[in-house]
Amino acid sequence: MTTNIFEPAHIGTLQLKNRIAMAPMTRARNADGIPNEHNALYYAQRAGAGLIITEGTAISDTAKGVLYIPGLYTPEQIEGWKKVTSAVHEKGSIIFTQLWHVGRVSHTSNQPGGKAPVGPSDIQAQNTFAWGYDDNGKEGFVKASKPRALSTEEVKQVVKDFANAATNAMKAGFDGVELHGANGYLIEQFLNPFVNNRTDEYGGTVENRSRFLLEAVDASIAAIGNDKVGVRLTPYGGLGELPHYDEIETTYEYLAKELAKRKVAYIHLMDQQSKGSHALPEGFLERFRSWYDGVIILAGSMNREKAERLINAGTIDIAGFGEPFISNPDLVERLQNNWELTPPNRDLHYGLGTHGYTDWETYKRPVKTSDKCYA
Repeated sequence: MTTNIFEPAHIGTLQLKNRIAMAPMTRARNADGIPNEHNALYYAQRAGAGLIITEGTAISDTAKGVLYIPGLYTPEQIEGWKKVTSAVHEKGSIIFTQLWHVGRVSHTSNQPGGKAPVGPSDIQAQNTFAWGYDDNGKEGFVKASKPRALSTEEVKQVVKDFANAATNAMKAGFDGVELHGANGYLIEQFLNPFVNNRTDEYGGTVENRSRFLLEAVDASIAAIGNDKVGVRLTPYGGLGELPHYDEIETTYEYLAKELAKRKVAYIHLMDQQSKGSHALPEGFLERFRSWYDGVIILAGSMNREKAERLINAGTIDIAGFGEPFISNPDLVERLQNNWELTPPNRDLHYGLGTHGYTDWETYKRPVKTSDKCYA
């Protein structure tokens, strides 16, 4: 029996109109951190997806590592996001927001008062860049600053920040949240023993290094319910200078089984090969499926053929598409009809303004001679 990826699917009690998700992508379009009508239009244009996961959204003023990103920690941000969720719901799509703390891969210019960014330790990402201001006040890529290690009490406060942002997401009209545990950011920094050298309850064993993620999940579940909390993970990734370690498979098996117990809305896996990092090893997805029986989303170099193969094999449930959605607002319709895709222009991915954001055109069928009308 085959599954049509364009047919409805479910995440908990939510019905999706298809098995295609728009993956989270930073677009840096908010000078004041408050979502606006341009963001609402951007997401509404792409609401052909059954599930939209927004760009990474800061959970606090210390969570940021990129200029111009939105947040979910002030009343004004909540009101701004209402414009987005309302516009997407009017188009019949489900929308989650991705809750983000970048941890050590930030710069002092991204931090309140120009303070050092925070991380599980004071180990600096020597060759990783944030988007901030240099010593001359010029905007651009700047080397990530040396971080300060969070105290045990501060780790628990960041857990509360995730839960608070989840609560704010519900006030803003979101259907759920996705905790960003991927791509070399704070949660994944705690998972990695080369960066996490802590000696408290958050360091050492696999269970201790996983504690921060699971506590953030538990606090968010307590705030809004397990069926509204998803998690993004990048097993075998390497972004943000996170080296591979001997216990990778053991770590993600442990997390998969713990998240299965909690019956989270989904786990969103990303294969980072398309980002110039490591691919998931052969057979890993199948092993992950044996550990976790909930909804699995996979993103990374996705196309229709790959999506259909993995969904029909039962390996994943929903296919996540990222960059193609930027330049193809009607991506679902193009996939369904096997129409040509418009290539992206990465020079327009980030920065303020609407060019390269809301002005991408939908597909126009070539006009055949037989279709022309003559007077």
